[in-house]
Amino acid sequence: MEWTTVETGDGAKLSVRLFKPPAAGEEPGAAGEAADVAVVLVHPYTILGGVQGLLRGMAEGVARQGYTAVTFDMRGAGRSTGRASLTGSTEVGDVVAVCRWVVDNIKPRGILLVGSSAGAPIAGSAVDKVDEVIGYVSIGYPFGLMASILFGRHHDAILKSEKPKLFIMGTKDGFTSVKQLQNKLKSAAGRVDTHLIEGAGHFQMEGPAFDAQMKYGSAIAVAGGLVVQHRATGTKLVLVGAFDLDKIK
Repeated sequence: MEWTTVETGDGAKLSVRLFKPPAAGEEPGAAGEAADVAVVLVHPYTILGGVQGLLRGMAEGVARQGYTAVTFDMRGAGRSTGRASLTGSTEVGDVVAVCRWVVDNIKPRGILLVGSSAGAPIAGSAVDKVDEVIGYVSIGYPFGLMASILFGRHHDAILKSEKPKLFIMGTKDGFTSVKQLQNKLKSAAGRVDTHLIEGAGHFQMEGPAFDAQMKYGSAIAVAGGLVVQHRATGTKLVLVGAFDLDKIK
């Protein structure tokens, strides 16, 4: 792991952690197309204690699959300066700043943007602000009525984006029902896929405990597809062709 600091356009200094893949040959999946994709992960709601540390297990799993994973503390969280906003609007700029730093310094052919809980709408608003973002994964997007009071302004950005999208959600999510998710996604543009985790609640999908149930390292963009594997059942969801790196040569 490596640490660095990224400064946003309005002067906030963000604490950023890089998780690099093992050298080619050390582990399966550590070479080839994987090296061309960086995975930027956006943590849950800062005001409720969200920090990049909640994504460490996921980032380590991504790196083991051969991808560079990037986590960071949004403004006002962890080691980052600045002040968190209630709606996550200012934090969209944090995501954009980190993605542009990744483009300039890691130089991947594409970025997969992953958002957890409130990080999902924030990341979704950044998807079309960075050309190099080739796909989006949401973990527990808060589409429900009460959550929409805070995050409803972010919905249009991801629903109108033509970039491929995967929405992962527990069937017992207290912020969004399965029906609410399905209704929202009816209007979504581009390639859209969902993966429901039976019996999982919203907060069960945050942090190390849930990392033990999901192979998040497999929920990443590769040439030809994206794979999510549920450890408990061994089932796989394969989105063939959803994230095609040939499109961004």
